[in-house]
Amino acid sequence: MTEQGLQRVIVEHVTPEIDAGRFYVKKTVGDTLSVEADIFTDGHDHIGARLLYKHQDEKKWLYVPMQLINNDRWHASFNLPKTGFYDYTVTGWVDHALTWHHGFEKKYQDAQHMDVELLIGASLLEAMLAVASKADQKKISKIIALMRDESKYDLAVNMVLGKEVHHLIDQYPNLEHATVYSRELKVYVDREKAGFSSWYCFFPRSASPVEGKHGTFKDCEALLPRIAEMGFDVLYFPPIHPIGHNFRKGKNNTVNALPGDDGVPYAIGSEEGGHKDILKDLGTLNDFKHLVKEAAAHGLEIALDFAIQCSPDHPYVKQHPKWFKWRPDGTVQYAENPPKKYQDILPINFENDDWQNLWQELKSILDYWCEQGVRIFRVDNPHTKSFHFWEWCIAEVQKKYPGTIFLSEAFTKPKVMKELAKLGYTQSYTYYVWRNSKHELIEYITELTQTEMKDYFRPNFWPNTHDINPYPLQSGNEPSFITRYFMAATLSSNYGIFGPVYELMYHDPYPGKEEYLNSEKYEVRHWDWGKRNKLTDVITKVNAARKVNPALQSTNNIRFCEIHNDMLLAYYKRTDDNHILCVVNLDPYGRQSGHVQIPLYEMGLTPGQDFSVFDILTRRNYIWNQEWNYIELNPWEMPVHLFKIDM
Repeated sequence: MTEQGLQRVIVEHVTPEIDAGRFYVKKTVGDTLSVEADIFTDGHDHIGARLLYKHQDEKKWLYVPMQLINNDRWHASFNLPKTGFYDYTVTGWVDHALTWHHGFEKKYQDAQHMDVELLIGASLLEAMLAVASKADQKKISKIIALMRDESKYDLAVNMVLGKEVHHLIDQYPNLEHATVYSRELKVYVDREKAGFSSWYCFFPRSASPVEGKHGTFKDCEALLPRIAEMGFDVLYFPPIHPIGHNFRKGKNNTVNALPGDDGVPYAIGSEEGGHKDILKDLGTLNDFKHLVKEAAAHGLEIALDFAIQCSPDHPYVKQHPKWFKWRPDGTVQYAENPPKKYQDILPINFENDDWQNLWQELKSILDYWCEQGVRIFRVDNPHTKSFHFWEWCIAEVQKKYPGTIFLSEAFTKPKVMKELAKLGYTQSYTYYVWRNSKHELIEYITELTQTEMKDYFRPNFWPNTHDINPYPLQSGNEPSFITRYFMAATLSSNYGIFGPVYELMYHDPYPGKEEYLNSEKYEVRHWDWGKRNKLTDVITKVNAARKVNPALQSTNNIRFCEIHNDMLLAYYKRTDDNHILCVVNLDPYGRQSGHVQIPLYEMGLTPGQDFSVFDILTRRNYIWNQEWNYIELNPWEMPVHLFKIDM
């Protein structure tokens, strides 16, 4: 109570801060964390403030001075050069020395005699001696002696008015009664791929060049050059484990499989093993490890699906019956999402007496695949599993295997998706696939990038998935495929596609649903992996542009530009000296035109000053010099502009 009574400065409303410090902020290595706080005191004394921070491996706090923005709002930032956790907090204090110094300057300007003020200042400087360096101690002692020597009054006044005393006041503030913010906050710094990645997904069993033949890991290796050439850096596989036989689903999700039907890879487990085993038709563990190594040689990381569910044949069912729900008639409760039924899948019951062993076993699956060289996991339906499990599991895996990335595949309620991100998921699927109009897109992107979500929720945009065949793409319209891909890859720094379905523009729907007819979830498919088209060319060019333009490697640096046409969407991205302008025709059937407003002020330009606008996709160059500029897009030529602006 006594100590608090001497702390006159108030420090509050620190940002970023997630749920009163319950969760951590997310950044990637090389980023800067910008921190703000309300800092004020009673009266009219000057105050000082610092942003304190330290890496988890360091014991000593570092600091940067905070600067007043306005209205008692202060700001500072610090760099994040290493992965791992950083702690940060804010401190503020009444700066009596600075208050005295400013008063001294004003009284001097008023031609007042300052003998008493010199003595007051000498006492304030004397408090610095205990914390100053040896070199500065000598300097401070000389200044104090000068200020107390009445015979050297004019020299002392000039000394105080010089830069040296002001510098010492900044360097050695008296922090005896400083107020430290009530909480130490955390920021977790991931590796770069957490914030910038391009995902490509396909089913390994559909990788064979021979129609009617089951694909293997060797077949997947043959596809690596194609995927790398298109510019992707993450290759994601749905489950590669043994598939159950009991209640196996047939083609197009028919309840009864016919002889020879391949089953659903998400119905994990058979007599061949479970989550730590590989479907024999795909190859061996050595084949998989060789694929991981070959992928790395092509600049690709393999991402695996982590699906916590079991077929009725999974070894867990017999070994750990407590981990499942059993009905009164003695049968096990299969998964269902009424009216959907998944008779081939048994969900794990997290509310069981053996939950601690369950948690350890599930984590051991991730540990096992990390040992095989995997550092990226796409987690299937995490919103149907225990929140507390995820918080513990992700933290434990990342502690043992730093740099492990977790993508949350949770298309569910907003608060649940946000909670999963806060609990530790590195990236998150989003509602992008269902945001189509200009208003919907601007509203959603603004929420992701301008609210508190920007500090913990890393969106990963997918225009389709193996579960979702969006209605706008079911027509097979080429401009629609191009625009939906383009926006995913330029609005968000993390994105992915389910291919080759996407780039070959396969679009046949299951009648009345947002699902694919003859979906690969239920059968092996054959694709013409050598085929190229306009869309594959766009994908290749956009991915190449993403790699060389830092502005496209961030999500939160977006600004939507005014353009008076609801069928045209324009947005500007900037990082340092890299300027990108994207314009999209949202009408897949008709030509659209309008004038787009360029943020000249942010670019450091004035009207009438020429600047170059180069379209990376069409290789056309334009010279503009005004704030408003004419745009026209024919969807059948190219429905988008990807402009690089040079000044």
